[in-house]
Amino acid sequence: MRAEHGAMADPVDLSTEQRLIASAQRGDLNAFNLLVEQYERLVFSVSLRLLRDYQHAEDVTQEAFLRAYSSLSQYSGGSFRAWLTRIATNRCYDLLRSAQRRPAQSLDDHPFEEEPQWSVEPLPDYPERLVIQSELGHRLERALDLLPEEQRLVVLLYDVHGYDYEEIAQIAGISLGTVKSRLSRARSRLRDLLKADTESRELFEAVRRHLTDDDSVADEESRQQGKAERAE
Repeated sequence: MRAEHGAMADPVDLSTEQRLIASAQRGDLNAFNLLVEQYERLVFSVSLRLLRDYQHAEDVTQEAFLRAYSSLSQYSGGSFRAWLTRIATNRCYDLLRSAQRRPAQSLDDHPFEEEPQWSVEPLPDYPERLVIQSELGHRLERALDLLPEEQRLVVLLYDVHGYDYEEIAQIAGISLGTVKSRLSRARSRLRDLLKADTESRELFEAVRRHLTDDDSVADEESRQQGKAERAE
């Protein structure tokens, strides 16, 4: 198994994944390594956001896959990525409890590209937009760190990494209703934190203006195209 976090492997369909799992459960290390390639970056990313420490996230990712390989007989179906993530997040919380600290390091200290990232809207065309999006992402990260751990985990998994409710319930060991209520409370708290921050409000307004300008340009181009087509 490797601890590299470069480009993500091409995703496999569910039937292929289940065949790889079955082969790995029979002792096929190559099949398990293909599963590692599918999910190592995701597991690392979740671990990093929880721990805010690059080296600890690397270690947790390695340990999670080693534990998963030795425990494959215990996997009995359902979301495999949720099963893996539960192993990793449990280890993350073990480390946080043992250190009796909340994550404090900045992700800016490490030269890597993490996906997915906080994003309010893709704004790829103009440098000013990229600056606004980057700064807003940093402020969202800081607000996220102020949430209680159980709320932070749910919003990270759902809004940042795209897990569904059932997967989050499996990872966190809670009911679907609890997942939804924690997500609702987390989003409400994030809104309050960002509203209380004048600069964050200004950044959101800047994003809104850019998007409104784009819509106006697109509408005008559509009208001009319509006129040209009618003239023909």
